[in-house]
Amino acid sequence: MPSTTKTPRRIGLVGLALIGLAALPCRAQTQAHGAGDDWAGKLAVAGTASDLDVAALRQQAADRIKARAKIDAAPLKRPLVAPELLKLPQVSVDIQFDEDASVVRPESYRTLGLIADVFSTPALMGYRFLIVAHTISTGKRENNLLLSQRRADVIRDILISTFKISPKRLQALGLGEEQMRDSAHPTAPINQQVQIVSVGSLPEVSSSPTPAVVPAKAGTHKPRPKPRH
Repeated sequence: MPSTTKTPRRIGLVGLALIGLAALPCRAQTQAHGAGDDWAGKLAVAGTASDLDVAALRQQAADRIKARAKIDAAPLKRPLVAPELLKLPQVSVDIQFDEDASVVRPESYRTLGLIADVFSTPALMGYRFLIVAHTISTGKRENNLLLSQRRADVIRDILISTFKISPKRLQALGLGEEQMRDSAHPTAPINQQVQIVSVGSLPEVSSSPTPAVVPAKAGTHKPRPKPRH
C-alpha cells in the first residue's frame, strides 16, 4: 500500500506556487506604477523650451549626413547634432521594434500605454512632448536616419490613435546614429532607446468670447440729411 504521508506536503508546495503566480501581475503593476510616477516627476519640470524647432533639427541631421565626405567621423568623434535636447526634462524608454523595421512589437504596447498614462496625469496635461528615436551604428547612416524617423512617427501615431493623446501635444524626431546615447559603444542596445522630451506648455487659448455684431433693427435707420443748395 503506498504511503500518503507526502501528500499534504505536495499540496502545500502547489498552493505556494499558485500564490506566487497570482502575485506576479500585482508586482508588475506596482513596478509599472512606480516607473510612471518617476517619469511624471522627471517630465513635470519648469524651464522647458517651447521654441524648439523640430523641423530644423531634422534638416540639420540630414545635412550632416550629406556632407559626410568632409566631416565624416567615427560615432565616438561625431559632435552632437542637437545638444540642446540634453538640457530639457526627459526620460528614456525601451520600445522594441521588428529588426530594421518600424513595427512596434506587441510586448511594447504596455510601455506605450504607461507613457500615455503619464501624459494624462493632471500635472502634465498642459505639456507638449517630443518623441526622439535613435538607432545603433550599423549599415548606412542615411537608412538609419530614415528608420529612426519612421519609428518616432509610429510611436506618435500609436499614442494618438490607440491611446487618444491629442496630436497637438506630440512631435516626432528621428536622429538615427547622429546623437548616440553611448558613442563609445556604437552597437550597444542603449543607443536604440527612445527619448520622451518635455518641450513646453501648450499655447493658451483665450476663453473670452468674440463679441457678436448686433444688426440694426428695422425702422431705426435714420435717413441721411439732404444737402442744401
